[in-house]
Amino acid sequence: MAAGEDGVLGKTSEFRLKRRVQFYETDAAGIVHFSCYLRYLEEAEHGLWRAAGLSIAPRESEYAWPRVAVACDYRNSLRFEDEFEAHIRVAAMTDKSIRYSCVLSLGDVEIATLTMAIVCVAKATGRAASLPPAVRERLEVSADVVA
Repeated sequence: MAAGEDGVLGKTSEFRLKRRVQFYETDAAGIVHFSCYLRYLEEAEHGLWRAAGLSIAPRESEYAWPRVAVACDYRNSLRFEDEFEAHIRVAAMTDKSIRYSCVLSLGDVEIATLTMAIVCVAKATGRAASLPPAVRERLEVSADVVA
């Protein structure tokens, strides 16, 4: 995300993470273990927040962001040393939650589509809370949502 002419950061709605499969992420057949796909989604989410000038877990934050729903449709396999892309988008935002959609791809080949919903929770009460103003000011729903 780039700052505008006035130096103010604009809103962010998507992020592309380029990554290489590591050996420890594979099984004995050299194929990425299914659980790693969720880690890739979360890495892309953290990149999205950083691109927006935010952190999902600043040290002194009064909020937590538990995952309340996740889904993955596997279409193809990733293997050791494959260089792939995770393209994450903000699919929806409510007063207290954010939903993402993410596509993992290897070149032109779609590997998987994932969705995840997170809820803003006040650490002091353990209850759902409204999204902090900084999050609302920096993240927005993508105009081109996938999944």
